[in-house]
Amino acid sequence: MTPKLAEIVHEAYRELRPRTPAPVFHVRFYPFVSINNTIRLREGEIYIRLSDLLEGSPDGILHSILHILLAKLYRQPVERAHSGRYRRYIASHDVTAKARLVRQMRGRKHIRSARGHHYHLEEIFDDLNRRFFHGLLGRPQLTWSQNRARRSLGHYDPAHNAIVISRVFDDPRVPRYAVEYIVYHEMLHLKHPVKLRGSRRCVHSREFLDEEKLFPELAPAQKFLGIM
Repeated sequence: MTPKLAEIVHEAYRELRPRTPAPVFHVRFYPFVSINNTIRLREGEIYIRLSDLLEGSPDGILHSILHILLAKLYRQPVERAHSGRYRRYIASHDVTAKARLVRQMRGRKHIRSARGHHYHLEEIFDDLNRRFFHGLLGRPQLTWSQNRARRSLGHYDPAHNAIVISRVFDDPRVPRYAVEYIVYHEMLHLKHPVKLRGSRRCVHSREFLDEEKLFPELAPAQKFLGIM
């Protein structure tokens, strides 16, 4: 831990616990797959691991993330100024681009096959691309999930340019329009990337939601999937 980092973490600690003697801190940058930060209290000493993507960040940003971590450790309210500053920073174009590159290099994406037992995701993608996007969307990697996950219908991973659909829907009892809707929804994420509005990430923009309503079987698909 550098002297500057030690100064910042002690300052953040004094803000939250001004009357309590500071413990021994161990703060280091760690090569997580994505922007992740952890804090642990062990035998009276505090161990903090910060994503190495934050190394070289302005002192104010490091102060904010250390404040957030310490506040969570001691179950104290996080100051909105710190949380807002940190969210804006990690959502900035430069940081998100760096995080995406790191995920590509360090992360492992299990791409199995677009061909299922009952539905072929590439065929569905190409058909939807022709019907709704004039064939202009570049086809990402498409795959059924490794497990039959029920909590997530599917997701688009921009770091690996992949659409993953839960294998639970590769079933003859699932109507084709339901699978098409899930793929269509993830294709909209491909077309409408996440935007930053203030300090908030906008995952489903107005343009996204308006275009989602163009899916002809939207109501029956959502009813079948139980996501009204």
